[in-house]
Amino acid sequence: MKSIIALIFCLFCLSVYGKETTVTVRVKAKDAKFIGSSLGGAYVIIRNKTNNSILAEGKTAGSTGNTDLIMKFPKERNAIITDDATAKFVARINIEDPTFISVEVLSPFNSKQAQSKVTSEMWLIPGKDIIGEGIIMEIPGFIIDILSPRTHQYIALKSIIGKPFQIQANIVMMCGCVIDKGGLWNSDTFETKAIIKLDGKKIDEVDIKLRSTNLFEGNFAISKPGNYEITVYAYDPITGNTGVDTVNYVVFQ
Repeated sequence: MKSIIALIFCLFCLSVYGKETTVTVRVKAKDAKFIGSSLGGAYVIIRNKTNNSILAEGKTAGSTGNTDLIMKFPKERNAIITDDATAKFVARINIEDPTFISVEVLSPFNSKQAQSKVTSEMWLIPGKDIIGEGIIMEIPGFIIDILSPRTHQYIALKSIIGKPFQIQANIVMMCGCVIDKGGLWNSDTFETKAIIKLDGKKIDEVDIKLRSTNLFEGNFAISKPGNYEITVYAYDPITGNTGVDTVNYVVFQ
């Protein structure tokens, strides 16, 4: 009972003495667009740095934004690259005094193998809203999902020996934006390869090439049974964006 009374008293004090302060957070993929509902959102956590308590948390929601504004128009100081529909997370925080906060972002939230965490720190002043474009956090990288072979797939050697063994991977920007030949995110400018290991030792490295939008394929020859591991990576030498996914499978005699 005492704990309930104490909680009510704390909430009362915040409502009386604290000022509601709005903080808008947006999450943008490096060299791409904003991370929003189409990718499941980016997860945002705002903490009080003094005691690490969570002041607000939630996912960004909305569209990836206007491609021309973000990717094509020249950027000048104070130029706006968002619109009303662009994905964001809006927190409303009651604080009485200037508070030093951290803004932590996990993204893409639903693609754990590609997930990155970025943080920033700043002062939050009571009643001084951070709105409009808000705080823009940048997430580098690519999202890679190996489609074939499947995780822990068992494959008979006799079914594949003497044939090209196919590797398939889906690769997208961190906002989900498409990669295509000659497109805005041009597959020809990226290095995409698969590293193959057999029983823990590297045996080959092959190029994987775009077959259709976001879908990359390559192949190599398998002549021995064992425990195989394939690591697919993407690398953009211009921006430094990188991404990796790994799968293990078994070839049996």
